[in-house]
Amino acid sequence: MLLTDNNRVVIKVGSALIAPGNEGCSPKYLSNIANFITQYRQQGKQVILVSSGSVAAGRKWFNEDKPSKRMKKAMAAAGQTDMMAIWDRLLDMPLAQILLTHADLCNRERYISIKETIESLLANGVIPVVNENDTITSEELKVGDNDNLAAMTAAAINADTLIICTDVDGLYDKNPHTHNDAKLLSTIESITPEIYSMAGGAISSTGTGGMQTKIEAAEKAADHGIDTLIINGFKAASFEQLLKNNNPGTHFLSIPEPLAPAAHWMTHTVRERGELVVSDSFATANASDDESVLTSDNILEVKGQFSVGDTVLLTTDDGTHVAKAQTNYSSCLLNYIAQDQEDTAPEDQYITKNNAIISTEHLTVLENV
Repeated sequence: MLLTDNNRVVIKVGSALIAPGNEGCSPKYLSNIANFITQYRQQGKQVILVSSGSVAAGRKWFNEDKPSKRMKKAMAAAGQTDMMAIWDRLLDMPLAQILLTHADLCNRERYISIKETIESLLANGVIPVVNENDTITSEELKVGDNDNLAAMTAAAINADTLIICTDVDGLYDKNPHTHNDAKLLSTIESITPEIYSMAGGAISSTGTGGMQTKIEAAEKAADHGIDTLIINGFKAASFEQLLKNNNPGTHFLSIPEPLAPAAHWMTHTVRERGELVVSDSFATANASDDESVLTSDNILEVKGQFSVGDTVLLTTDDGTHVAKAQTNYSSCLLNYIAQDQEDTAPEDQYITKNNAIISTEHLTVLENV
């Protein structure tokens, strides 16, 4: 159970652990995590560290009580070196910095490159330290929180377990900060709307995530066949229990039949750039047919602007989500076709109404969405 049979673990460490009180990097809580990583690696295991904290670590260099988004980018640039330096000192083993944006993860070629790079680092005994590239990210490019980034990373490199270190012992049936009778949930077999409702809306004072994003991350991991542990990173006992193969927090179980890697990437990592409203006949019959293709005759409406190769969401007229898919044609050209204006399209982009807009190998049916 838990970590005994696992060979590869992703550990996510939040800003509050890196820089308590927003006063720069501190080993106060990180020493316990570093000790766990060291002992776990001595068992022949592999560890990938997803570390937040660059903005919190960099605050000490700036006289800003309420920094703007622009100033936070500067703080991230200044704090990233401090954050890497403290891990380097505490772990005393080779580390590699990997800074990512959501655009990197959404591009299939770059996604594979990230996976191959991390695999090479692990094969040579180097610990990858992953963080979002806050200095260059925009609203469009960013993941937004390192809980989900950790889950995406875990899926990319086929980790066995995702460990998320936070400021509470795990998931409670109600907010433990405001309810004295809150009960810790030790095991979650299935992530349901009821589980999400237990998360509340609180976020960390130093970071961007809360329990909601941790459940999202656990769901992403579960769909890839990865278990998730949410533990209290402030307590040394949490890591002592992990090394004894005990559960110190909340254990989210993976689903019995995980998604295929490409389907998981399409479902949980890639964001859609537009929407195609499709006919009910395609939604109910053809979307799950291995031989099916989506042609213009099945498209009721084209929403948004997208290019060839972009991911789009397929919905029915009532808004039901059917699938996500990579389109073979741009929104501009699809609108031409929908308006029976094929003759006005450039000659090298001309297509007929029977051409496949989307073929099955580029389509992922969405279930329970």
